[in-house]
Amino acid sequence: MPGGVSCYQKAEMTGTPHPRRQHLLTFPCHFFSSDIKRGFWVKMSAQNSAGIQTLLDAEREAQKIVQQDRTKRIRDAKAEAQKEIEEYRNQKEEEYKKFEAEHSSGFKKAEEDANKEAEEKLKEIEAAGKKHGDKVVEDLIKATTDVKPQVPEKIVVQA
Repeated sequence: MPGGVSCYQKAEMTGTPHPRRQHLLTFPCHFFSSDIKRGFWVKMSAQNSAGIQTLLDAEREAQKIVQQDRTKRIRDAKAEAQKEIEEYRNQKEEEYKKFEAEHSSGFKKAEEDANKEAEEKLKEIEAAGKKHGDKVVEDLIKATTDVKPQVPEKIVVQA
């Protein structure tokens, strides 16, 4: 506008953007003719650059915090899972011991009966050994000292 200031230029000079032309503050599409306007634009550009850098720094810091929190949650989840696994293992071990106690009582009785029977048979064998031991020893000595050589039947039949 010759000689006057448009509402868009006024918005740029005051720092409050026109609602439909907010993009003009960050991406100018026209040149200013006065030094005042240029100085304002350079100042706004420098402030925007510093503000952008501050925002980027804040974003990086926020990402670090989010990553640390994520790592902590993962660590906590692993610890919780390990705890649940341990509880489950203990529960199953208790169930197994209870099952074993209920069902192995019959096996223990059968084992005790088998042991008693084996001991009785051992006593019978020992008693038989004491009773007939002398005769067995005499028979062994007689068999080793009284040798009667005989020709095997196969050889006798072939001849």
